[in-house]
Amino acid sequence: MSLPPEKASELKQIIHDHLIKMDIHGKIRDVLAETVRGDGHHGQHVLSEEDFMHALQRRGIVDDVMKDLSFTNLASHPDVYQTEADTVNKSATHFVDKNIAQLKPTIISPLRRHLYLQVLGGKAFLEHLQEPEPLPGQVCSTFTLHLHFRNQRFRSKPVPCACEPDIQEGFLLEVHRDGPGDAGKMADATTMLSICDPVHMVLIKTDTSGDTTLVSSYFLDWRTVLGAPNGKTNVSVELLGVGSECKVPAGVLNLKLELYPPLTETLSPDVITTQQSLERQRTAEKERLFLVYAKQWWQEFLEIRPSHQSKLVKIFAQDENGVNRPVCSYVRVLRAGRLLESPRQGARFVSLLAQEKAPVVGGGVRQEQWCSMMAFLCRNKGDCEDHATLLCSLLLGFGLDAYVCVGTKTKNIPHTWVMTCGTDGSVTFWESFTAHRYVHRPVDPDAPPMVPQPKPTYPYRTIGCVFNHKMFMANCQPSDAVELCVFDFADGSRWKAMSEEAIRSVCVPGSTSSLPPTPPICSPSVLPNEASNQLELEMRYLLAEHRKDLGLATVWDDHLSYLLSAALCAYELERCTGVSCGNEEFQDAVRRAVPDGHTFKGFPIHFLHRNARRAFATCLRSPFCEEIVCCRGDHVRLAVRVRVFAYPESACAVWIMFACKYRSVL
Repeated sequence: MSLPPEKASELKQIIHDHLIKMDIHGKIRDVLAETVRGDGHHGQHVLSEEDFMHALQRRGIVDDVMKDLSFTNLASHPDVYQTEADTVNKSATHFVDKNIAQLKPTIISPLRRHLYLQVLGGKAFLEHLQEPEPLPGQVCSTFTLHLHFRNQRFRSKPVPCACEPDIQEGFLLEVHRDGPGDAGKMADATTMLSICDPVHMVLIKTDTSGDTTLVSSYFLDWRTVLGAPNGKTNVSVELLGVGSECKVPAGVLNLKLELYPPLTETLSPDVITTQQSLERQRTAEKERLFLVYAKQWWQEFLEIRPSHQSKLVKIFAQDENGVNRPVCSYVRVLRAGRLLESPRQGARFVSLLAQEKAPVVGGGVRQEQWCSMMAFLCRNKGDCEDHATLLCSLLLGFGLDAYVCVGTKTKNIPHTWVMTCGTDGSVTFWESFTAHRYVHRPVDPDAPPMVPQPKPTYPYRTIGCVFNHKMFMANCQPSDAVELCVFDFADGSRWKAMSEEAIRSVCVPGSTSSLPPTPPICSPSVLPNEASNQLELEMRYLLAEHRKDLGLATVWDDHLSYLLSAALCAYELERCTGVSCGNEEFQDAVRRAVPDGHTFKGFPIHFLHRNARRAFATCLRSPFCEEIVCCRGDHVRLAVRVRVFAYPESACAVWIMFACKYRSVL
C-alpha cells in the first residue's frame, strides 16, 4: 500500500510529534549511559548499533513506542484515497452535525485553500458581569457560537456564560470558487477577493432549562487576511444585540484569521478596501433603485382603490439586526438532501421548531422581527414569519409552486402561512406551526342563495399579499377575505405583481453583498434511541416518586410499556403524513395484554422538548393523566413509554404515553 506524498509527510509528522512527546531522546541517552557503564572494558570494546538496539529492546523502549503509537485504519476512511475528481465534486447538500468530542481529524484537500478562524475568547459581555463562577458539575447557562460560510456550518462547544466567556475554538473553512474552470485550481488572492460571502456568526445563549436566546448575529468580512504580511491577522469584533437592542453592544470576540497554505503574494490593504467600497456602493445603488421602484409600485396600488391603504401588503421587513430587507429575500429554494424525504415531512419538521414572538421590553404594539434563516435554525424557534419562510423555501426545494401569504387569522391577528398552487389549479394552505393542510375552495358571492357553498375549515380571514423568492403580488380584489379570494395570479385585475426583474436585482443570492447567505440544513443532533431510553427512565423515576409521596406503591408492567410503542409510532406517522394507520394492531395487542375483568387507561401527549420535569408537570395538569398516575385499586400495573423522533437540526418530536391496568371492583 502506498500513500500520497501529502499523507506520507503527515504520517512522518505524527511519528515525530509522538517521539518528542514521550521524550525519546532522553530515554535513549539514559540507556546509552547505562550500557556504557555496564561494559567493563571501555577501551577494548566498541558499542555497535546492533548491541544498542538490543539494549533498547531489553529496556522495553521499542515496545513502549509501538504500543502508544496508534494509527487510524486508513482503509476504513475512503476519504484518504479520494481522487482529485472526487474531492472537487464533493457534494455539500447538507452538513452532518456530530458531537464535537467525537470528531476525527479532518482530511484537508491539498487542492483547496482554507481559512482557519480561531476564536480566542470573549470579553465585555456586561450582561453577565455579576454571573457567579459555576461550581464543578453545576448546571449553568451557556454560550454556543454557530458559524456558516459558503455551505459549511460549524458549532462551538458550549461554555458557561460570563463577562469574559472562555470560547476557545478553531474552525477550518474551505475557500473555493465553484465556477466553471475553477474546480481544479487553488484560489489565489485575486479570486478570494472576489468572494464576498461573509462568515455568518450567530451567538446563542442556552439557559438551565434548555431555552435558547439569540444574543447576536454578526457578518464577518474575512478578506482583511488577504493583506496580512504572513497570512495571519488578529481582529476584535463587536457583537451587537438583536431586535430592539440591535444598536446596543452585546460583547466582543477576539479572532485570529489564518490562510492555509499561505499566499505567495499578498494584496495591498488599499486594494481590499477599494473592493469592499465598490461592493457597498453597488449594493446601495441596487437597493436605492428598488426602493424607488417599490414606492412607485405602491402608489399605483393605492390608486386602484382607496381601501388598499389598510391591506396587509408587506414589501419590506426588518431582520434581527434591524436591517430593512425585501420580504422576497427571506425565501430561498432550499433542498435538504436526504434529511427530509417529502414536502409533508418538511412541514412536520418546521412545525417542531418552537413558536416564540420577538422579545420586547415593555408593553405596547407587537414587535415584528423576521430572522435570517441561519439565526432561526440556530435558535430553533421563532415567530410565524420565520416558520412560513422556511417552510416555503423547503416546498420550493421539493419542486412545488409555493408562496408565503401575509394576512390575518381569527380575531384579526396578523399572521403568515404558506400556499401551494397545483398544476390543476388547486390551492392548498399549509399552516407552518402545526403542519396542517387545508384545501381552498372559494365562495362565489354572486351565486344564487340555494346553491350550496363550501365551508372554509382554515383559520385564515384576510390576505393582503403573497410572495416567494422571485414573485411578489398584492391582492387588489374588492374583498380581501380569504374565502372569497381567487388565486389566479395571471389575472392583473385581481393581483398586482411586482416586476420580477426588479425583485431579482436585490433578492437573488449573490445579487448584493448585504444578503445573508443561505445555510444548509444540519442532520439531527439527537440520537433517538438513547434519548428515548434516558427520558423514559427519568419519567419512571418521577412517576414512582410522585406515587411514593401519595403513599402508593408502583408496580411496572414492562410488556405493556413495550406495546405502547406502536401507538406512539402511529401518532407521529399521522402527524407527518396526515394518514392514520396502525391503531387496529395496537388495540388488538392491548386487548390481549389486559385480562378479563381488568380496565385499561392510556394517555398520550406530545412535546417539543426533552426536559423530564417540565413534561411531567405538564402531564399532571391533565385530569386524565393524573387519574392514571394516581391510580388506586386492585392489581394496579403501570406503564410508561417514550419515543423521541429526531428531525434535522436539533428538532425532535417527543411522544409520551402513560397507561395503567387494574382489576375493576364494583
